[in-house]
Amino acid sequence: MKQYNAIKAKYPGALLLFRVGDFYETFGQDAVTASQVLDITLTKRGNGSASEIELAGFPHHALDSYLPKLVRAGHRVAICDQLEDPRFVKGIVKRGVTELVTPGVSFNDNVLERKRNNFLCSLFAGKVFGVAFLDISTGEFYCAQGNESYILKLIQSLGPAEVIFSKAHRDKWEQHLSEDYATFALDDWVYAFDYAHDKLIQQFKTSTLKGFGIDGMDEAIVAAGAILHYLEATEHKDTHHIASIARMDEEHYVWLDKFTIRNLELVNAQHEGGVPLLQILDQTVTPMGSRQLRRWMVLPLKEKEAIDERLQIVDHLYQHPELTETITHQLKQVADLERLISKVAVGRVNPRELLQLKRSLQAILPVKDLLAAQSSVGLKKLSDQLHRCEFLLEKIEKELKDDAPMLLHQGGVIKDGVNAELDELRQLAFSGKDYLLQVQKREIERTGINSLKISYNKVF
Repeated sequence: MKQYNAIKAKYPGALLLFRVGDFYETFGQDAVTASQVLDITLTKRGNGSASEIELAGFPHHALDSYLPKLVRAGHRVAICDQLEDPRFVKGIVKRGVTELVTPGVSFNDNVLERKRNNFLCSLFAGKVFGVAFLDISTGEFYCAQGNESYILKLIQSLGPAEVIFSKAHRDKWEQHLSEDYATFALDDWVYAFDYAHDKLIQQFKTSTLKGFGIDGMDEAIVAAGAILHYLEATEHKDTHHIASIARMDEEHYVWLDKFTIRNLELVNAQHEGGVPLLQILDQTVTPMGSRQLRRWMVLPLKEKEAIDERLQIVDHLYQHPELTETITHQLKQVADLERLISKVAVGRVNPRELLQLKRSLQAILPVKDLLAAQSSVGLKKLSDQLHRCEFLLEKIEKELKDDAPMLLHQGGVIKDGVNAELDELRQLAFSGKDYLLQVQKREIERTGINSLKISYNKVF
């Protein structure tokens, strides 16, 4: 409990899942909360003694089932794992928080919704208001600045899963947001321009932010830098898949206020059982398409040239139904590439997902060739943006077994012939008798003793 209390003190605003053997345990008020949200039994440790404390837990292998319920209930969840193998440790096993999952920061497929972005939003109030949006599961990073009304419209349009801001402005922002969004307040020093600017420079490995078009947007830069700080604070330190940031200019879009979005039922129905417009229009066959359509719905274009380009592409596909049917068939084989690639970048991908990545990249190759052969300038442009990823495809095909399991520790992931030492160890594990016969034959030839025998003892 001393170890638990020391770790809990570092994450006071989070519900701590403390790994004990084969279970994740919660204690005290965390146990009360977990038992209510997860509908699990609440017991007591040291019942009747001075050290009595509430206790609630669940098997560690059920984490993927219980974690989404906690996060969707608006809780920040610190996952504390055993950092040593208990079999080889005398005394207390070393433990530490390996991930802090919040409503706006997660890679867990069971927490994320396939058809919408999971944005983390950061707000800053300076001379004007700055805002930044990041979906860590896809690497999409946006920022903007303007008056309060404009910023609130953006939040309404993109619907972030979590909003962060400085403690100095807690009362102001919670008044506007706390009923609709999970919120969290950071120390005021995080929202300093120099600190935020340095964070962005280090993230993108550049000497200036001019190339991203946000140089001079001080409030937006501060908001964006605070997001990168928040990722570090939640133990998400592998962020090199976040390679750029884009500005959102008010003049590029028809800005719909929250009342318009609500009353027109663009993305959500006002009444239970109702059907929003997005649900009717969304006939996309990939999660990426659904997320893109949602953004287009709430951020309609204003520039005629960009609108005409979209319309020209739609018209070409409408005039060539066979082309549309072929592309649709190929896209149905494509998994959620945006989130798969992000998992690869941060080392969270499993073998089965790598096979999904391979099949998705293979399905895109015919699409690229089809688009390149069209007369439509817009479709040719899309073809140029698709990369064949030949090296990656070849590597996965050459090294990963076609029936690889979901979990790495289950084995049977790497093909034979990739690594000589692995092949030898695998032969020892599964063909020990044949291996001993080979040793016997080799030693007979070396010594000339034809009657030489080899025996072995099993050690338990």
